[in-house]
Amino acid sequence: MAVLSETETLELKKSTSELREGVISIASMLNKHGKGVLYFGVRNDGKALGQDVGERTLRDVSQAISENVEPRIYPKISKEDIDGKICIKVEFSGNNKPYYAYGRAYIRVADEDRQLSAKEIEEIILNKNKDKLRWDTAVCEKAGFADISPMKLRKFLKEAGLKFDTIENSLQKLGLLSDRKILNAAVILFGKNPKKFFPNARLRCAVFGTKDTSFPIDMQDYSGDIFTLIETAQKYVLEHINVGMRLEGLYRVDMPEIDKDAFREAIINAFCHRDYHEYDSVNIAIFRDRLEIRSPGGLYGGLTIKDITTKRVSKRRNELIADMFNKIHLVEKWGRGIELILAKAPQTTFEEVAGIFITTFKRKAPEDYVPERVGEKVGEKVGEKVGGKLTPNQQKIIELIRKQEDISAREIAEQVGISQRKTEDNLAKLKKKGIIRRIGPAKGGRWEITDQ
Repeated sequence: MAVLSETETLELKKSTSELREGVISIASMLNKHGKGVLYFGVRNDGKALGQDVGERTLRDVSQAISENVEPRIYPKISKEDIDGKICIKVEFSGNNKPYYAYGRAYIRVADEDRQLSAKEIEEIILNKNKDKLRWDTAVCEKAGFADISPMKLRKFLKEAGLKFDTIENSLQKLGLLSDRKILNAAVILFGKNPKKFFPNARLRCAVFGTKDTSFPIDMQDYSGDIFTLIETAQKYVLEHINVGMRLEGLYRVDMPEIDKDAFREAIINAFCHRDYHEYDSVNIAIFRDRLEIRSPGGLYGGLTIKDITTKRVSKRRNELIADMFNKIHLVEKWGRGIELILAKAPQTTFEEVAGIFITTFKRKAPEDYVPERVGEKVGEKVGEKVGGKLTPNQQKIIELIRKQEDISAREIAEQVGISQRKTEDNLAKLKKKGIIRRIGPAKGGRWEITDQ
């Protein structure tokens, strides 16, 4: 017989006087590899010493394992002749980790047994139950094929380069069925009314006039499928942050104060990686100095803020949803979302507060935000003279008035992308500054840009 040597799945004890240590090694190997072999009567350098083995000896070993390893295992215990010496061989396996020995959990590192921390035990439990706990792969028992929108499904399949057949066949092709039952992911992505099944299929948005929540200006609640909510969130942010413009040839290009690709990526991440077991919604909070995107559920799989910002690694809480996003190139399989955000908006910060993941983008003060080349088409009379003193939305309003003097406040609001109330506030400020004036009545009149 070859000389025995201790490994991560083999432990040697010189005699049953080390029975307690042997039991700890069993739990340790089970937690690392789910199996192992333990010998009594062999020195740790592999030399067989032998062991007095009576009927009581084998029973004592069996009882020690049975009474002190939890969950219980049923090892094979036998006598074995090694170099003419009688030893005890214990073979064991189990897939119900974490295993405890004498009330504590251990793990095998090389040929040593190290006690597990509470965090490590939690990680083992999560990994063991991740398939059972995964929200997106669970069956939505109350949903039927009639609850899935064929229009949404067709649109997705077209973008993914796939063909629509029937709703059932299409969902099966995408891996969104289990025994002809619809999975949660299918409902949240393609449901006609996802909120009917999931009250947390919603988005909450708010604008605050200060740096805290003491002065709310606007608050909105939205519900729908994930794709709709992502587009709604992006539109809401663009409507409530400064958006300037620049000219590229004859065309105007919008220039948001926060990079559009960066905050869009953060919004996608929020819906893709949020914890759908939580009742809370994805929340967008726009403050005077920052934009916050808040997602229920902290980082998944033991990741830390340092891991995602410096090591560029990711673990997905909702693998099935992430896979659907990947099919239409909303996310990458390599999980480069954080890297993209930091490349586009380097001052972005990430934090976890009470189980909520928060991405924060810094805003520019309105007086500091003057996009490059906002001006040739604003007009000779305003252009360079006041361009730096006006907000981007006010500059857009002036440009629209120069093109169409009888334009209404409602039409301005639609083209600028802000509410009618905000449009009227901006018109009032421009009139107060003496930059524009109203000629004639509210209906049937026109605007005029002054010589100021």
